Amino acid sequence: MAVEMRYRVRRLAVVAGRILFLAAPMALGLPMLALAQEANMPGVTPGAPAGPAVTVPATPVPDVSAPASLGTVDLPRDLSPWGMYQTADPLVKAVLIGLVIASVITWTVWLSKSVELAIARRRARKLLISLASARSLAEAAQQIAQSKGPVRRLVDAAKVELELSDRTMDLEGIKERIASRLERVEANGGRAIMRGTGVLATIGATAPFVGLFGTVWGIMNSFIGISKSQTTNLAVVAPGIAEALLATAFGLAAAIPAVVIYNLFSRRIADYRALLGDASAEVLRLVSRDLDRAAASSPSSSRRPISLSAAE
Repeated sequence: MAVEMRYRVRRLAVVAGRILFLAAPMALGLPMLALAQEANMPGVTPGAPAGPAVTVPATPVPDVSAPASLGTVDLPRDLSPWGMYQTADPLVKAVLIGLVIASVITWTVWLSKSVELAIARRRARKLLISLASARSLAEAAQQIAQSKGPVRRLVDAAKVELELSDRTMDLEGIKERIASRLERVEANGGRAIMRGTGVLATIGATAPFVGLFGTVWGIMNSFIGISKSQTTNLAVVAPGIAEALLATAFGLAAAIPAVVIYNLFSRRIADYRALLGDASAEVLRLVSRDLDRAAASSPSSSRRPISLSAAE
């Protein structure tokens, strides 16, 4: 045990000697270094009494906590839709304006066609009731004489064909020609009521792709901004991406209502065409009734063409 203690004391003495050996030059060198610095200073004589202390201005240290400059990128402070529109690229602005115009056209067509369809369907139902209650074509023409629209044109077309026919013609041929006229009038009425709805289909089909074009352009501008500013800071990328998403939102806002309104009008127009078909069938039944009545009242043989004046 005593041997071990002596060994430890010897180790400590060796370590203390080494520390003193290293510290002694440092202790002697510091005063010499200070004297050398004083000798090198201009206007200071070695050994001269020390003058007043000279204050050396401190070198300003840059504030590392301040955010780095983002270059010349003009970042918008207002990320509302109007603020993003004001700072958007001219091409993106043109896309947004076009989509707004398309949306205005959609709602204008919806308002005008809704009123037109409501009036046309109500008028067609009213005239269909008049045709169903009439006993002859002449009576039906008198009842709807003050009205307008495809139903009135159906009755007029049947009357014109009856007036153009004579007693040398076969009854079945007369019915076929009247049915052909009624079919054309019915088709014209359907085309007239469809007028203006094609623009809804066009807007619904193209508006998403127009918005997608603005999206691609905005993202491309974002990457260009990253390249110019030499930074991947989100503040540089965000404005361009926001403009891109705004163009997409405007495209969907224009396309979705257009598609919904077009489908709604398609169903209503199909109902209106069904009403015109019912009116055409009523007119054809009245013509057939008048022709059969004229044939029954004719004193001649049934094989002989009858006079159509009895239909009046």
